[in-house]
Amino acid sequence: MVKIEGYDLPDGLYYHKDHAWVKVESDENVRVGMNDFYQKSAGDTTYIDLPFEGDEIEQGETCGKIQSAKWVGKFVSPLSGEILEVNEELEDDCTLINKSPYDKGWIMVVKPSNFDEDLKNLVHGDKIESWIKKEIDDAEKKK
Repeated sequence: MVKIEGYDLPDGLYYHKDHAWVKVESDENVRVGMNDFYQKSAGDTTYIDLPFEGDEIEQGETCGKIQSAKWVGKFVSPLSGEILEVNEELEDDCTLINKSPYDKGWIMVVKPSNFDEDLKNLVHGDKIESWIKKEIDDAEKKK
């Protein structure tokens, strides 16, 4: 686990610019959720509009909505592919995104259709720290 300025960002994950994370689980599927920076910036999640199992999605496409007391945000897919599963537990307790963003608060499982190309657009490894520090700086400037 990498901790950068108070934000947990597990190494081994890939991160999309809209703060979704991607965990490669097998050759056939990946698990997706929202990162710690997102959930701390948004505040307590009050509602989630989950994508639908079986839907085909494109990288960068809005496929759901997440609402907190502060705002309504888009859930943007970090990868192209087919949605195999959504975390239905979030319908009963969407604050799992806040309590456990990398474990119980996952959002969907995807079978990627363009995995190698999509990975080129995600942040990974030694690039995570500089990326999240820029996100933190940008957020501070907006205040």
